[in-house]
Amino acid sequence: MTTETILSIFLGIGLSASVGFRVFLPLFALSLASYFNLWELNGSWQWIGSLAAVVALGVATLVEIFAYFIPWVDNVLDSFAVPLAAIAGTAVMVSTVANLDPVVTWSLAIIAGGGTATAIKGASATSRLASTATTGGLANPIVSTVETGTAIVVTTASIFAPMIAIVLVIIILSIIFWIYRKLRPRKNKI
Repeated sequence: MTTETILSIFLGIGLSASVGFRVFLPLFALSLASYFNLWELNGSWQWIGSLAAVVALGVATLVEIFAYFIPWVDNVLDSFAVPLAAIAGTAVMVSTVANLDPVVTWSLAIIAGGGTATAIKGASATSRLASTATTGGLANPIVSTVETGTAIVVTTASIFAPMIAIVLVIIILSIIFWIYRKLRPRKNKI
């Protein structure tokens, strides 16, 4: 594998992780990066770098970000966003991976891209649901701010420093796993 291929995989995984926090923000950033020739996308995904895609994804990003600041609306969005994150994470990965056989690309996209996005989106939806249950939704804007900020940081790192992005993704997934293990009911050993 070439350095370009490895960096493209790191870019895809980083953006897929960001999709787990905000579905449209990483797609918008990828669209901008392609539009300004910062990243070259796979042939059939070049449309993401078109002006129409930049505008459409930009509007979708703004609507999504602001909608997550409205308590209860954010929980409704999560019910749609969990399956959408799997699709978007897979699509982001497929569009960015370079120089691999299509079977390997799609396998990697489904497992690493869709899997990462779904794991993070599931964890964030669960944290928002817990926030709604414990604070009546009053703390949800704080959760949304942290998620949006994390999505911006990981997306920016993915585009400009994919090696740092992969480290951030590992840290995020480790935190999710650690929280899951702490909250999981333990079986009594007899």
